[in-house]
Amino acid sequence: MTPSIGLDFGTTNTVATLVGAAGQVEAVHFKHDEELFDAFRSVLCFSENEDDARKRTNIDAGPWAIDKFVELSGDCRFIQSFKTFAASPHFTDTLIYNRRLKFEDLLSGFLRQVRSHAGIDFPKRIVIGRPVTFAGAAPDEELARTRYEDSLRALGFEDIHHVYEPVAAAYFFAQRLKADATILVADFGGGTSDFSVVKFVVGPSGLDYKPLAHTGVGVAGDAFDYRIVDQVVAQALGKGSEFMSWGKALPIPNTYYKKFSRWHELSMMRYSRDYRELQELARSSLDPDRIRTFLAFLDADAGYPMYRAVSAAKMQLSHADEGVFSLQVAGVDIERTIKRSEFESWIAPELAEIDACVG
Repeated sequence: MTPSIGLDFGTTNTVATLVGAAGQVEAVHFKHDEELFDAFRSVLCFSENEDDARKRTNIDAGPWAIDKFVELSGDCRFIQSFKTFAASPHFTDTLIYNRRLKFEDLLSGFLRQVRSHAGIDFPKRIVIGRPVTFAGAAPDEELARTRYEDSLRALGFEDIHHVYEPVAAAYFFAQRLKADATILVADFGGGTSDFSVVKFVVGPSGLDYKPLAHTGVGVAGDAFDYRIVDQVVAQALGKGSEFMSWGKALPIPNTYYKKFSRWHELSMMRYSRDYRELQELARSSLDPDRIRTFLAFLDADAGYPMYRAVSAAKMQLSHADEGVFSLQVAGVDIERTIKRSEFESWIAPELAEIDACVG
């Protein structure tokens, strides 16, 4: 058997598995702050430092990228969920410290960090998962495939194979089958939800499979996270409240809360015109305590702790009738019990899209 690596590059996390020449399978592990893990966060952080009177651009990924972002208090370029741009013809490149980087540069740079932190050499053969339907309004699947392959070849991979992510999951499950079966597989990720119907046949030569149908939609966990942020955090920070202007009560503009969809962008608000405007609004607000809490939230750079609290609440809601969102940082104390029925009403639009996809 040819040594191979299986790679699941996800919107939120990335995992990898090595297959040896004798067929042995082993997950790729990482170690951060003395903790072993195998789900590598799909994030990047670019920062600059001066070395020998020259500015150099550093790149970090995974939890090391988050560490760098927190250390520099946002004085860097932090990128998350960049898989969502893989199939977008509108995304050509991004400017980072006077250098234009294409999607291929981001992915190859990210995977170099994955390989470095794994501390092992990767084989030349790779099987990489891909969503059934890439994220975006009009995804170009061939463009995404080309970008994936260019990124992988830049790392030295020579034998590249693509597999639908739900099919890979189905094959893992089917190893335990004793008889033929047709299976519906659901793969809920951070950016996409993918579904496959796969027929497995158990024969004398082993397990054979035939994909019968595929579908997917660019809606998944990230959208669910944002609903909690919008309904719990944003409300606690003044969304929906009013301020006085020229004798009239007007709603606080929603533009201040749109950045909550990406937690790292909140760090930049502390140094923006938005922050100064919020300071002015605190003086004329009909609910000034909530606006002052918003300012304290930005001062505490609480974006990342907020999303960790969101993830914890969502995990509770996955197996219980209610969960608790709890965020305590300097100047901010938000605790709210969320009932599952309440959460399901918030994500009803996304559930409808997923239902239409498989219905």
